[in-house]
Amino acid sequence: MRRNLLREKLKKGQPTVGTHILSCWPTLVELIGHSGQYDYVEFTAEYAPFDMHDLDNLGRAFEVAGLAGMIKIEQTQYIHQAMRAIGSGFQSVLFADIRTVDDARTAVNAVRAETTMARGTRGRGLTGVGMRRDVGIVRQGGSPAYVEALNDVVIAVMVEKKSCVDDLEAILSVPGIDMVQFGASDFSMSIGKPAQYGDPEVLAAETKTIETALRLGLHPRVELRDPAQAARYLKMGVKHFCIGWDVRILADWWDTKGAEMRQLLATPAKKPVARPASRATAKANGKSNGRGAVRGNYA
Repeated sequence: MRRNLLREKLKKGQPTVGTHILSCWPTLVELIGHSGQYDYVEFTAEYAPFDMHDLDNLGRAFEVAGLAGMIKIEQTQYIHQAMRAIGSGFQSVLFADIRTVDDARTAVNAVRAETTMARGTRGRGLTGVGMRRDVGIVRQGGSPAYVEALNDVVIAVMVEKKSCVDDLEAILSVPGIDMVQFGASDFSMSIGKPAQYGDPEVLAAETKTIETALRLGLHPRVELRDPAQAARYLKMGVKHFCIGWDVRILADWWDTKGAEMRQLLATPAKKPVARPASRATAKANGKSNGRGAVRGNYA
């Protein structure tokens, strides 16, 4: 069975950094791994189109890149998608739309093995044996190592509904939960204040979520668009962050660079002054002096 890199970090009390992708193109996972800056990649499947083959290919990419994989799934798919994602090689599951204690129990049951062997706070669930990638298809299914691997899967839950915040301590006390994340967008909408992220009620709910998680010995996680937003959470004791979304990164670049290009086109060009070609100019035009290749403008 493959090492669960995210679980190892949590056990050691070390901070973690992840990033989000909505694309199921495995090469993106490899590019993220090349940076050497991330512990895991969250495939935000709640919002993305994908099929079962995509999950297998992402699982392979996690292994190639030396990263842990997390999947975010919607409520109606808890059991099916959690089981198939874990079987494909994901080692963490983020459950959206938790509203009640029963929802939290359903999330845990969708991950942990149905066996008396798994003891302790991560406990017993309802998952059986499968012939999938995580067990080498036919090699380790149903083995003690398989049971322990399911017991090591990191379970994260979204606190993003008013009913969840109202009964927060009971929900987060369900054995098996590891990480907790507040969702300001859904919460603000659930209290009739959509997109009012700075509203005192929204900020109070976020603070309550983080403080309750820390008091119960859980790991609060915060999503950020930019690391410059982290200072407030670091002061609160948060050590786990997931930064950036592939689609947001692309949208920001297209917005800003497209506007810059349009501005250049709208500005009358100055007539260039003819000068002798320099060595640097020759290189820029694709000529080499024999000492090395010239980088293309794609870089």
